[in-house]
Amino acid sequence: MIQNYFKQYTSAATLAFYRLAFGLMMLLSLIRFASYGWIKKFYITPEFHFTYYGFEWVKPIGNYTYVLFLICGIAALFVAIGYKYKWAILTFFLSFTYIELMDKTTYLNHYYFITIISFILLFLPANCYFSIDAYKNEKLRFEKVPAWNIDILKLLLALVYFYAGLAKLNSDWLIEAMPLKIWLPNNSNLPLIGPLLNQNWVHYAFSWTGAIYDLIIVFLLLYKRTRLFGFILVVVFHILTKILFPIGVFPYVMIISTLIFFDASFHKKVLNFIARIFASSIILFENGKEKVPNFNTSYQIKIVFISCFVTFQLLFPFRYLCYPNELFWTEEGFRFSWRVMLMEKAGYATFTVKDATTHEEVRINNSHFLTAFQEKQMAFQPDFILEYAHHLHNYYQQQGVNDPEVYVESYVALNGRLSQKYIDSKINLAKENESFKHKTWILPFNDEIKGF
Repeated sequence: MIQNYFKQYTSAATLAFYRLAFGLMMLLSLIRFASYGWIKKFYITPEFHFTYYGFEWVKPIGNYTYVLFLICGIAALFVAIGYKYKWAILTFFLSFTYIELMDKTTYLNHYYFITIISFILLFLPANCYFSIDAYKNEKLRFEKVPAWNIDILKLLLALVYFYAGLAKLNSDWLIEAMPLKIWLPNNSNLPLIGPLLNQNWVHYAFSWTGAIYDLIIVFLLLYKRTRLFGFILVVVFHILTKILFPIGVFPYVMIISTLIFFDASFHKKVLNFIARIFASSIILFENGKEKVPNFNTSYQIKIVFISCFVTFQLLFPFRYLCYPNELFWTEEGFRFSWRVMLMEKAGYATFTVKDATTHEEVRINNSHFLTAFQEKQMAFQPDFILEYAHHLHNYYQQQGVNDPEVYVESYVALNGRLSQKYIDSKINLAKENESFKHKTWILPFNDEIKGF
């Protein structure tokens, strides 16, 4: 049965459409990021950068960071037009992933989504149809590709939606309508819907609708009879979230990405329309040829590797089950798990550096080391707090302080609750090391959030 599945074929127009859409979306996203001055704000201006565990070596490269973004943008353009595709998608994957890893202060779920999609595109013949590569080289030209090439992209998109829906099945989201009770009233000045956003029933309606939408939207898109209705819901949902929340280009990425669920006839019409703009046609690529894979050892290894990768993506979001205590509180296993906009968390952290020999203390002004945005993110995320503590230790050791000890007074408020003490202030954080182990110096949460 599995072998039969891998012998099924579908139109390459769908894969070409997604390649074009993905490349253009990434190009526009990078241009937008640069135009807002965010390259300088997030990667050049800060003197210190928060890194991911295991990727501490990935750091901004000064003014050459602009060149990195330029390379990434050019690669995205080449992916879109299908020029030197294999090199282009590899360059895009490496440069974008490097950008994503430079500072975890800018972490967003959709950056991770882009990374895994670009990684999968490395293994797909997305340049075999409606591309410069295929136009110039007839040997690369195919009308049909193995069906799994399309299905794997649908699966990864479905994973984002469905896991985001599962994550909303918790007591804060469904029973308390948190954090929408906090966020929605901030938009009460909007025309028409603004006054409604102060209403309690609206907060619950948005919470429950959001959870149901995420859980069922993929199934609506999979079936032809409900596909158009599902896509209308996608557009309405994401445009509304774009209006209400500052989440960048993510809504547009999701709207365009869901078009992959439509029939190949739709994708052909779009590509033909684009071709006519350039006085061309897609007839050249309609040659009846199938991209028949050679089921040799290399191809089988590729299938096994991709299957392992997808399995990892399916399991990785559940790693939080390996940790005790409340996920939203400790955030151990929170990132890279499609938990989108589930909590409103704020805190403050006051650090003290003590000389181990003289016991002299220095109260730290965080603004001397961090930007305002970095300080805000650091104050409620334990791995940020730990990394910053080590930075203070290293800095003051260079200033002549003997074996600096670093302590923090930290308080955090979660989803409208009163703030409570977050980190054990008696623990010398300079002696604690980052790892995948549970951080025992995070104080217990004095409440319970039930659900996923």
